[in-house]
Amino acid sequence: MIIELKAASCFIEDRQVLRDIDWAVRPGEHWAIVGLNGSGKTSLLNLLNGYVPLSSGLMRVLGRRYGAYDWRLMRKSIGFISSSLQGRLYGGETALETVLGGIFSTIGLYDSPQKRDIARAQKALESLKCGHMATQRYETLSQGEKQKVLIARALVSSPKLLIMDEPCSGLDVFSREDFLSAVQAIGTGPSPALIYVTHHVEEILPVFTHVLLLKAGEVHSAGSAESVLTSKNLSSFFGMPVGLRRRSGRAWLDITR
Repeated sequence: MIIELKAASCFIEDRQVLRDIDWAVRPGEHWAIVGLNGSGKTSLLNLLNGYVPLSSGLMRVLGRRYGAYDWRLMRKSIGFISSSLQGRLYGGETALETVLGGIFSTIGLYDSPQKRDIARAQKALESLKCGHMATQRYETLSQGEKQKVLIARALVSSPKLLIMDEPCSGLDVFSREDFLSAVQAIGTGPSPALIYVTHHVEEILPVFTHVLLLKAGEVHSAGSAESVLTSKNLSSFFGMPVGLRRRSGRAWLDITR
C-alpha cells in the first residue's frame, strides 16, 4: 500500500477536523482529492506528512505505521508542493539552486553540490521543459514557471509519493493548462504515486485513476474516477444540482439553479 487509513481521525485544538477516514492508495494509482473550503483537505495532507497527530485509528504511508516510525525520515520519501512552500523559498536563488535544495531537503542551499547533483537537478528541470530557466532567479519567474520548478524540486529526490496541494491556485487559465499538461506527462511515465488536491473538478486529468471527495472532514465518496465523477454523485456532494460534460478526458461542471 502507498497509503492506508482506517477509521483515522484528527483533532486540532479540541476541534475534530477529520472523522473516521477510510482510504487506501495502491501501487499504480493516482488520486485527485476534491473538497470545498473547510472540508479537511489541508488537514488530511498535514496528517499524511506527520505535521498534525493522528488522534485515533490507523495510518500507514509507504508501508510504515504512524507511531512506530520516525516521520521525519518518512518525509524524505514524500514530495510535497504547496503555496506555503513557495512563500518560504529564497527568491534570490536561481531555479537550479532551488531544485538542488530538494536533494538536500533544505530551504536554501547550504551544502556544496557535487557535479552529479547538479546534473540531476538540471535533468529534473529539463524533464519539465524548464532547462532554460536554470540560471534565472526564482523570484523573476512567472507563477506557472515557479510551480514547475517546485515539481522539479520535489522529483529530484526520487520520492515514492508526490502530493500537490492546489498547485493551480493563482494561475491564469493559460498557465494552468500548461502546468496541467506537465502533470499529465509526469503521471503517464514512470512516476511516484500522485495525490492532487483541488477545488476544481475540471483539473482532474485523465492520468488520475481515482477520486476522493472530502466533505466536512469525512469521506463523501471514493473510488475510480468514472464511478465518482457522475452528475448524481457530484450533486449529492455539492448539495445542489450539477450537470457534467466531458471533454478531452476531463469532466466539466454545469451548475444549474
